[in-house]
Amino acid sequence: MSATEISAALQRAQSVLLRRPSAGLQHDAPATARWSQGTRVVTRHPNGAQVLTDMPTELGGSGDQVSPGWLVRAGFASCTATLVAMIAAERGVALESVDVVTSSESDTRGLLGMVDADGAPVSSGPGNVRTVVRVCARDASAEEVRSIVDEAHRRSPVGCALQHATPVALHVEVDILKAA
Repeated sequence: MSATEISAALQRAQSVLLRRPSAGLQHDAPATARWSQGTRVVTRHPNGAQVLTDMPTELGGSGDQVSPGWLVRAGFASCTATLVAMIAAERGVALESVDVVTSSESDTRGLLGMVDADGAPVSSGPGNVRTVVRVCARDASAEEVRSIVDEAHRRSPVGCALQHATPVALHVEVDILKAA
């Protein structure tokens, strides 16, 4: 889609949502993950798309696929780049390129359920998340471009999930097979 088409689509969506705010509430497409073998997992989208993950060899995996943690960083980087493109289209700023690199640090001890020297559980979540956004735009000021990136960062659904405590409801269903 061109920037003009993106802008028109966003304007149509905003027009509908101004009239009917409740139309903005939706159920997001579920991600369905199925263990394959070892530490390999196949995650599917309802549209048929799928992603294969595995752990690095140091943690019992093959190391030949991306890890689930990498998908979090990829989702954040991709969401940020998408929002930059959408907001630039809204504002009539012509983009040449958008590159987003998201990195973080994790402590493997948390993944392994280990505790710190003081006995406190080590977090398995990412820390020190850092995102670098490089934008090349035509006929725009640096301030305009920075404003677009700031707005993208503020509106990113994945960014919001990472930056704010999002409650997660866990429901467990168990099937037990009896020996014959």
